[in-house]
Amino acid sequence: MTRTRTVVLVGVVVALLIAGVGSWYASSSPDGLEATAAEQGFDGTARDSVTADSPLADYATDGVEDPRLSGGLAGVAGVLLVLALAGGLTLVLRHRSSGAPTDVEADSDADAAADVPAGRD
Repeated sequence: MTRTRTVVLVGVVVALLIAGVGSWYASSSPDGLEATAAEQGFDGTARDSVTADSPLADYATDGVEDPRLSGGLAGVAGVLLVLALAGGLTLVLRHRSSGAPTDVEADSDADAAADVPAGRD
């Protein structure tokens, strides 16, 4: 148990470092899709997505002026969001596979027990 916890903790720290510090060295050039669109001449037809005004749009943190810090914070926020979602999913799946009956299973077991006449098993 301790070994697993250590591996997970080290993995989280490494992910946060890569997202927070490694993003400072990321290329400012457009990604492959944008570069290809510019190369083919249809980059002017691009439209913003519905999430373009979100606080973490374009790999940046809204309201933070320093581009390096803004990108690093966006990366850290993304890692934390993924960890929260994965952790929640893990807890749900672990609970379901632990053999604990769900509400539906408990109800069907109670209904089945009610159908057995007294003295017969």
